[in-house]
Amino acid sequence: MWIPRASLARSLERSPGHRPTPGTETPIPRLYLLRHGKSSWDDPALADHDRPLAPRGRRAAKLIRNHLREAGIRPELVLCSTATRARETLERVGPGLGDDAEVRIDAALYTFSATDLLKELRTVRAGRASALVIGHNPALQELALHVARGGTHLEALARKYPTAALATLELSCEWAELGPRTASLVSLVRPKDLPKTD
Repeated sequence: MWIPRASLARSLERSPGHRPTPGTETPIPRLYLLRHGKSSWDDPALADHDRPLAPRGRRAAKLIRNHLREAGIRPELVLCSTATRARETLERVGPGLGDDAEVRIDAALYTFSATDLLKELRTVRAGRASALVIGHNPALQELALHVARGGTHLEALARKYPTAALATLELSCEWAELGPRTASLVSLVRPKDLPKTD
């Protein structure tokens, strides 16, 4: 599994962008919400937590990985659900995130509740420039709609949050104050909108 060098040194797993440039002002905090890739239902005996990515999900994660690399999205903190499909998504997009992210794989993020996600995000250390959450719907969609006060992609996100889609929000507050209308949705990237690769 992909683990950045910074996290290997810290051993931060729990059962772990947009960075300031030295000598410049602190950037607006950014929150990236990535829904896991399409999961497989081939084995009906598997518990929901243990379902892996389907081939379509693996392909979509590769497209998002390329987008992260090309867009220079390098979050300081990555928060990932313990579900197999979320961890496999992280493994595939990880190489696009660089080597410096702090990664936390946390059972608390295996949730379908926006309230639970909000609680976790409010514990992010003040001053963090960016965080990426790899998780599940409807939690991600409901969280984005809850905190966003506007944005050109808000209507599209309200209609549907596809698997492996990446939403980017700019915060107008510290992490501990994240709540209704405290962020702007600045982009929504869907795998189907990205150029296909071999």
